Amino acid sequence: MRLLSKMDSLLKPLVPTWLASLVLRVAVAVPFWKSGVTKWDGFGVLSDTPIFLFQSEFKLHILGQQYAFPFPTLMAYASSIGEILLPILVVLGLFTRMSAFGLLIMTAIIQLTFPGAWALHLTWAAMAIGVIALGGDRLSLDRFLNRS
Repeated sequence: MRLLSKMDSLLKPLVPTWLASLVLRVAVAVPFWKSGVTKWDGFGVLSDTPIFLFQSEFKLHILGQQYAFPFPTLMAYASSIGEILLPILVVLGLFTRMSAFGLLIMTAIIQLTFPGAWALHLTWAAMAIGVIALGGDRLSLDRFLNRS
């Protein structure tokens, strides 16, 4: 046990919490941002594709049954806005924990829509949970604004 404790003591300073937070924030933001930018035809102009997908293709898989999304047009707009706004907030470290929680909720809904990709979604969830736990830390607008 002393060896384990000694190794922990040597490794802990190699990755400060501010660096872990920053890397997790960027890593969890990337897949959502990349998906979000494909859904817009211009500023405030949602393409037809997300609306079509929520109306016709996407289904919620719950307890072995498939259900249509309620309010598919609203869901298309909400998810498309979330995929753009939340990653920006997370990377900037603004409302960091709340924004990461939003990405965690989106991940859960995506998992219910595409249950076969659980390993990928588990990775996203783990990163979002890490950001929620660590917050923005030193390199965040949250920290800067809380000092003012």
